[in-house]
Amino acid sequence: MLKQRILTAVVLAVLALGSVIFLPPAAFSVLIALIIMLGAWEWANLSGVEDTVARVGYLLLVGAVCWFVKGVSAYVLLAVSAVWWLVAFALVRGYPASARFCRSRLLRLVMGVLTLVPAWFALSKLKFYDQQGWTIMLVFLLVWAADIGAYFAGKNFGRHKLAALVSPKKTVEGLVGGLLMSLFTAACVGLYYDLSFVRGLGLLMLSITVVLVSVLGDLFESMLKRERGIKDSSNLLPGHGGVLDRIDSLTAAVPVFTLALIVGGS
Repeated sequence: MLKQRILTAVVLAVLALGSVIFLPPAAFSVLIALIIMLGAWEWANLSGVEDTVARVGYLLLVGAVCWFVKGVSAYVLLAVSAVWWLVAFALVRGYPASARFCRSRLLRLVMGVLTLVPAWFALSKLKFYDQQGWTIMLVFLLVWAADIGAYFAGKNFGRHKLAALVSPKKTVEGLVGGLLMSLFTAACVGLYYDLSFVRGLGLLMLSITVVLVSVLGDLFESMLKRERGIKDSSNLLPGHGGVLDRIDSLTAAVPVFTLALIVGGS
């Protein structure tokens, strides 16, 4: 099982980095839209929609919304996304009392649009403005480093639960380990590019923000899965569950990361 999980992770990482580096913006945008639509298929199930036709309809709806918003102001759409994640934080922090707001199937479907579409939009914008893909690789590396650091720190030192009622396996020690690993990665990037003190400090602050928001994305999906009574969003990825299980952190981190870059003028 562990070997299968590692193999799947390596294959996914190679495919992700390869698409970021080699695909032109238009093709990359289409590929990410397809991945987001697969996520929408799974989100429909999280929302309690089991009918195949209805799930396909939701998948197509999310794809259509992606197409519709491609010309919307990045400030507006990403600001809406940031507000949404503040709402998601309140829902996670208030769980299980907040669960009453997640029981409406329609509301959960709307939550899916607010989660998935901005992630596609942000990645598409990043690729358009940085066609070599270095900016996208940076946010990927920060989130992946946080995941790795959290896994090893949580496994070896985890004692205090981070959100026991939402995700019992996540610990405060894991969060700290993830933050430290991500900060180390950011520091290496800063030294490699010989960033000034101010820009380097900005990168470290951005890294902390990205990690915290990525954890929120993970916790929010865990909360919905708990309400739905399922362990994984699907079984599409051997050893890893579904697409949402792999991109939940990124769906939160990428829009906030992109908004921070825009506001900071980077």
